[in-house]
Amino acid sequence: MNTTPDTQTTVPNPFAVTTTANAPTGAAAAAVVQREIAEVQAAMTVAKKFPRDPIAAMDRILQACARPTLAQTALYQYQRGGSDISGPSIRLAEELARNWGNIVCGVTELTRTTGVSECLAYAWDMESNYRDEKRFVVRHWRDTKSGGYAVKDERDIYEIIANQGARRKRACLLSVIPGDVQETALAQCELTLKTHEDVTPERLAAMVDAFEKFGVTKTMMEKRIQRRFDAMTPALMVQLRRIFNSLRDGMSAAADWFEPVDPVGVGGEAYGVQTATTGTAGVRQALRAKRTRAPNGPVVVAPAATAQAEPPTVVEGTATAGGFVPTPDPEDAALEADRARAIGGAGGD
Repeated sequence: MNTTPDTQTTVPNPFAVTTTANAPTGAAAAAVVQREIAEVQAAMTVAKKFPRDPIAAMDRILQACARPTLAQTALYQYQRGGSDISGPSIRLAEELARNWGNIVCGVTELTRTTGVSECLAYAWDMESNYRDEKRFVVRHWRDTKSGGYAVKDERDIYEIIANQGARRKRACLLSVIPGDVQETALAQCELTLKTHEDVTPERLAAMVDAFEKFGVTKTMMEKRIQRRFDAMTPALMVQLRRIFNSLRDGMSAAADWFEPVDPVGVGGEAYGVQTATTGTAGVRQALRAKRTRAPNGPVVVAPAATAQAEPPTVVEGTATAGGFVPTPDPEDAALEADRARAIGGAGGD
């Protein structure tokens, strides 16, 4: 009987440093690692040696939020669960990090394979040593209204990564920056917008051009604000700016805020009339539209082309094997009966 003793006498240490296949090797890789470690240590040492002054930092933030150009892009708004939610945009988050100080943030592409990039967004408060990071995968794909296509150009890939990384970067920054700093900055931006928001024809025209890039027309905006566009108020102007920032940052879609406007005339969409009519003819057309239609529906008879085109006339009736039989109009029948009696009375005299 062979009783060979077990050669393993100790259990491997789970905390021991092991070499992996993906670990960097070589003198160049080791130099890169050492340089990055030295940069991080230097940044943390400087942050500890020169801590931020909260009062001075808050004064710088309030001064920055008093600028109308920053306040116009500082807030976004989107709908969730039937309620409107607003918050600081990526522009405001970056401004808060710059003035609050001792914060390192960014978006890094870790790996890239065929059609996919793995990225990392992070924010690190060197003074408190609090770090927040988010890993995400970006597909090299661009969606369009007619479908989508894969992107191969390096610039297009960079733009897609930067666009999707901006939202993760903002989330990381807002988790690092104290909440009272964010609330005070938002309040200052609100006050700046209410004070410096001028409703001028130039600003209104610029807003219409900006929303048209997202498929939103002037009529759709008028339907949302329930008034003519030239009767815009500063408060409504601020609300539309928040919606625009939300559309630009990809937080919501145009369909979340604006309802499509039916180009068909009032009442015409239900009865096949493609042109709205006013005056006496319009009243008569509306009365006919309210009547019960035949099973085959109304027939729209277009008049012959003249110097001034007349609105189409709705003729009700029933389609039979012998052709279309119009339904007699009670008003016309009464007029014909009165005309016949008048003619008959005149002939008797």
